[in-house]
Amino acid sequence: MESVGSINPSTLSVKDLPWQIMWNKDKCALCGHCTTVCPVRAIELGVHRKRVLQVSIGLEEKPCNLLSVYFGIAQRTDVAHACVGCGMCNMVCPNNAIMPLRSDEIDKLRFHVNQGGEPRRRGGRRNSPDSILDKIKFVRISMLTDPALDAGRHEFELRTMLGRILPPEEMQKVSIENGWMPPVRELYPLIIGSMSFGALSPNMWEGLQMGVAYLNEELGMPVRICTGEGGCPARLLKSRFLKYVILQIASGYFGWDEIIHNLPYMKEDPCAIEIKYGQGAKPGDGGLLMWHKVNKLIAAVRGVPQGVTLSSPPTHQTKYSIEEAVAKMIQSMYMAWGFRVPVYPKISATSTLLAVLNNLTRNPYAAGLAIDGEDGGTGAAYNVSMNHMGHPIASNLRDAYLNLVKIGKQNEIPLFAGGGIGKNGNLAANAAAMIMLGASGVQTGKYIMQAAAGCLGSEGDRCNVCNIGVCPKGITSQDSRLYRRLDPEKVAQRIVDVFSSFDMELKKIVAPLGRSTSLPIGMSDALGIADADAADRLKIKCVL
Repeated sequence: MESVGSINPSTLSVKDLPWQIMWNKDKCALCGHCTTVCPVRAIELGVHRKRVLQVSIGLEEKPCNLLSVYFGIAQRTDVAHACVGCGMCNMVCPNNAIMPLRSDEIDKLRFHVNQGGEPRRRGGRRNSPDSILDKIKFVRISMLTDPALDAGRHEFELRTMLGRILPPEEMQKVSIENGWMPPVRELYPLIIGSMSFGALSPNMWEGLQMGVAYLNEELGMPVRICTGEGGCPARLLKSRFLKYVILQIASGYFGWDEIIHNLPYMKEDPCAIEIKYGQGAKPGDGGLLMWHKVNKLIAAVRGVPQGVTLSSPPTHQTKYSIEEAVAKMIQSMYMAWGFRVPVYPKISATSTLLAVLNNLTRNPYAAGLAIDGEDGGTGAAYNVSMNHMGHPIASNLRDAYLNLVKIGKQNEIPLFAGGGIGKNGNLAANAAAMIMLGASGVQTGKYIMQAAAGCLGSEGDRCNVCNIGVCPKGITSQDSRLYRRLDPEKVAQRIVDVFSSFDMELKKIVAPLGRSTSLPIGMSDALGIADADAADRLKIKCVL
């Protein structure tokens, strides 16, 4: 055991940490609230010794040291308990006596975090201020129809289609040969992206489902939510609300035993089946649910032992080619639901995108394609994957849409884009830009976490502990002591607020374009950007 004050090569000072706790002894009431809510136990309340030099006025006594004892807060400096800057201590302090402050020098902790051969993992995702989507402007304004003032009172059809929409001649041919028509769903162009039951806490997941149900049944907005890999509770599978859910099957097949066992008891079909082949935040690298979050409930739903780390393989291990994937995976999912439910794949934005897309165009069972760009992700990836791998979504989506235009199938296969939509807060503007670049709809996940539940993470490395199950807000924790802090009804209310404001902002954008009866999918002549290279790459106007 090391003695107090000992120094070794791995010893850190508070100055070496990215966040430092500022504590005011005079204001502190020693209530202990701050130490109770700290997610990483970076501070501790204890008895401390203080040395004071006593100097007498006269010369008859020598100066001496007096040792006093006081109660107070101390910050721990070991890496495992380094402060993450979430600010929960400040939120619960009745006297505003404590606060985390960002260090004023380069984070030296990065050289100490890879302990035991394990590279650092974190939650969150970089928020690049140089987002191409945020630079795009809408430059084509109609002066005759639907001026901007009409956006508040005009009736709009902000709807999109998910499913294979065959031309009349092919539709007749397929119907005669198979007696079957590809199923099509009408839905809202903003989909809550895949965040799994396990990655999110039960309260957060329930709040999202409640909000989606309210939007559909009270406001008439056909909003859909994707489950992510991990399955979902049996009570949702057996409920009438399943029709608002897109079930995802991914490379780990987590939770699919539960889904298959409940097939005979489903009162409603799911909206669609999404087959995840890749994610933009970690292309070629499977997701990771750490053992901290695999409690008894999650283990039961996913069909795995409790307390084990669950890593999804990078690809579906039983599929070795695009052709085999389409022939087996998509058709087998259609068969499971009697060919009534659309099935589509989700892939990472990558230079191999067009190979996948061209294969899908030749198969009438493919209901669409979801493309996930590099700037997405809510916390299950390694830093090296997030920071050095992937493809921006705008250019990749544009390539896909122009390829469909080239072969005359741009109205047949819907494209759904995700990965960084609204990452700087401009959700409606980013979504409108993606739609005009060719997307039929967009998916967003991180924005929902931040807007609906008040996520504390930031790209200054603030908080970002989603992956280890100690989320201070209870958004991504499976510890009941933490997720009880999150009120599902408040989450549902915020979801309704987010979609209501998004709906109005999107109307404000499309009304001046003269579009109110359909989405401006592929309407790229309405876009402009003050970057000649980006304009040339995206095939839109350069406006300087």
